[in-house]
Amino acid sequence: MSKQKKVAVILSGCGVYDGAEIHESILTLLSIERHGATYQCFAPDITQHHVINHLTGEETGEQRNVLVESARIARGNIKPLTELNVADFDALVVPGGFGAAKNLSDFALAGAEVRVQDDVMAAAKAFAGASKPMGLMCIAPAMAGRIFGEGVQATIGSDADTAAAMAQTGVNHQECPVDDIIIDPNHKLVSTPAYMLANSISEAAAGIDKLVATVVDMC
Repeated sequence: MSKQKKVAVILSGCGVYDGAEIHESILTLLSIERHGATYQCFAPDITQHHVINHLTGEETGEQRNVLVESARIARGNIKPLTELNVADFDALVVPGGFGAAKNLSDFALAGAEVRVQDDVMAAAKAFAGASKPMGLMCIAPAMAGRIFGEGVQATIGSDADTAAAMAQTGVNHQECPVDDIIIDPNHKLVSTPAYMLANSISEAAAGIDKLVATVVDMC
């Protein structure tokens, strides 16, 4: 009997505008279990870039912690990203939301000059170095060039400006519909547009489930 696969999931807060996209995160966790694997959530123990009132879209002036906010999605079952040991897991998945571009990296502010947060970079590099599969969804593939280097294939869907900024970091961007995935077999990277294109939770679910199924299968 084959060993049950274990997937590390990195969250970036709680809420599409300043953290992890909640629908994407929950769909990811559900899909991991449905495909016979288990997961453990992680998040960097840092102050998030800013806090957005999701009713009005305005900044609140509050300060919140990425790990504490991510714990809302994980129902408290979450660990600091510094405790992620690549040897304990078979794959890594990162849901999107602006937190991936504001907290896990600064892509939302720096574009092509993007810098990946230190703990996130260390974890991602460890999985890449161990040739373990990785899934990046929504805006999270904007970090792919920094993680893997020149020539990595990934998608954020079809947004030309975002794709152009990614190309400057070394990403070979591939356009992709919402219900599909882009696979880079050389880097064992799978990406999907999710809410970069999705107009409903069911549309987002189609690509996310395909991404998770592929990542688990690649383990």
